[in-house]
Amino acid sequence: MRSHPRRPQQAATSAIGAKAVPPKSDRRQRPPRGYNIAAKQRRRSGGGIVAEHSGSLRVIIAAIAGNVAIAICKFGAALVTGSAAMYSEAIHSTVDTGNELLLLFGMRRADKPPDAEHPFGYGLQLYFWVFVVAVMIFGLGALVAFYEGVEKILHAEPARYVVVNYIVLGASLVFEAGSWFVAFREFRHQRGRLGWLEAVRRSKDPTVFTVLFEDSAALIGLVIALIGIALAEILEMPRLDGIASLGIGVVLAATAAFLAYESQSLLTGEAVHPEVRAEIERIAKTAPGVVGTNQVLTMHFGPHEVLAALSLDFDDRRSAADVEAAVSRIEREIKAAFPEVTRVFVEAKDRNAPSQTETPV
Repeated sequence: MRSHPRRPQQAATSAIGAKAVPPKSDRRQRPPRGYNIAAKQRRRSGGGIVAEHSGSLRVIIAAIAGNVAIAICKFGAALVTGSAAMYSEAIHSTVDTGNELLLLFGMRRADKPPDAEHPFGYGLQLYFWVFVVAVMIFGLGALVAFYEGVEKILHAEPARYVVVNYIVLGASLVFEAGSWFVAFREFRHQRGRLGWLEAVRRSKDPTVFTVLFEDSAALIGLVIALIGIALAEILEMPRLDGIASLGIGVVLAATAAFLAYESQSLLTGEAVHPEVRAEIERIAKTAPGVVGTNQVLTMHFGPHEVLAALSLDFDDRRSAADVEAAVSRIEREIKAAFPEVTRVFVEAKDRNAPSQTETPV
């Protein structure tokens, strides 16, 4: 094939709001399994973080209502009985209430439109506040539980009016189970056909699984407290109450570590799933005039905001107008396949040109 002198090619950028129907040959190409669940919710809701998260909002409000009632009952029981495990559980419920309020605040902040200071919007703020939630679970929940447990072990005293603990723990289990079921049902709906662990790993919306893991930790903590208090009374060993408090601290610390890991990955700029990236590259490669791909870079700026930056090598014989038409087609087809990809930037570049910052594809 003869090579013609390369014409100057303009690096084309996409119009953010464009929509088009892909050609018939591409309509049968489906996105990777389970990826587009959030996108469907976005189209139904009409946009906006809070509107898109109507299910998440229900989950958080249900959790707040349950935790406020539970925290009041637990503090009352802890004051009456002197149980370290009950006091740790009261702190746990209080921290959970604060966490859910922070998640609501984060959702509101993430809903702010882009401006000159934040041209890509505020979607990453949601991930920041989830990280703050993880820090609070550890700092105010786990550490207080560890402290109360050690104090009870070192200065063991029999609990008073133990029946009050049983009543409050039983009621707390009912309230917590109700809140957990709301979160579980919403997460099951969002995960689609994905497995549970895979859904958590792929999810870019941390609000629902954050509440789900908090409520799961709360249920485990309640069971530990119930067992510890019961054994302390039956065996007449008050130190078992303190050991139960330590167990609650371990559960909270593990939950905090998991949430911190998930949120920091999103906060530092997580790419789309490899299957999605491969499909974006396939769309680019099939565009007229594209002879190779140099880079395909993606980054989540929020649960429903993805940026895709592509560096492509075009046929030297194509005119600048042909390149612009190909770029427009690439953008339309990517957005049709993946509505989360709200911004597409395409660079036209010879793949043999040296680059100091290029990452191998």
